[in-house]
Amino acid sequence: MRVSSDPSLRPPDELAHGDFELVVRRLADDLAFGVDHSRFVGSGIEYAQSRPYSPGDSIKMMDWRITARLGRPFVKEYETPKRTTVYIVVDTSASMSVSSTALTKHDLAVWIASAIGLVAQRRMSPVGFVGAGERETRLNPSLHRGDLWHAIEPLRRAGLTERTRLAGALEDLRSRARRSSVIVVLSDLHDPGAIVALRHASQRHDCIAIHLVDPAERGRLRAGFFRGHEAESGRSFLAHSRSAWGHEGTVRMDLARSGTSYLRLQTDLPFIGSLRHFLSYRPGLGGGRG
Repeated sequence: MRVSSDPSLRPPDELAHGDFELVVRRLADDLAFGVDHSRFVGSGIEYAQSRPYSPGDSIKMMDWRITARLGRPFVKEYETPKRTTVYIVVDTSASMSVSSTALTKHDLAVWIASAIGLVAQRRMSPVGFVGAGERETRLNPSLHRGDLWHAIEPLRRAGLTERTRLAGALEDLRSRARRSSVIVVLSDLHDPGAIVALRHASQRHDCIAIHLVDPAERGRLRAGFFRGHEAESGRSFLAHSRSAWGHEGTVRMDLARSGTSYLRLQTDLPFIGSLRHFLSYRPGLGGGRG
């Protein structure tokens, strides 16, 4: 029996465009709730300095601490922070669409990418989407809502024939993004070069890896021995359903050493609460120095 992380969610390519947008707006509202002070979404304005009060200054801007200490009125001055571009990399390779749950890793990646993109735009961060499979996508970071829907559209459908090129996509993005940016990767990290590519990207950019995992990859199929094949390479193998695939602990440690923030999400578990907590409290801004 297949289970879902959210019974109300359906595969994104099954929905009409308007219905898809409605679901994304709901997810973005749920994700943004309580994270107004997250270093990911920004606060809108940042404190710059305090100066002596001038006639006409708003009482709301009073700096009461300095006023009390110096015995004369001071007000706070704020500045608008520089807009930080957010690039969202969505793995559309074949392994993302093979699933033991109602929602595939690809489905979850599209819903999360769309919600994060909408939250970032609401916080005045230009957003660009990058496909990490073999399909063509255009990289044009934008604040325009219509551009967001247009950019995510080619990524909505599942692909059972695409090979992964996550490492290549990250290297391309690293060379094209001149200014320090936020890079969010949604993938099962099956590309052998993905960890090294993330390590390189994190030297300049603030990188976030959201590792999507099917319960079958953690040995939870309960089906005994089975013969299968790897979705992207076609390689056949014999395995037991209680055997875990991959090395999650190693991945976590390797990314932590490189300054990449890491979150693992399972396709059969609720994800909004974990994702919201992660974006709110993840340490620092990673390794970006540009």
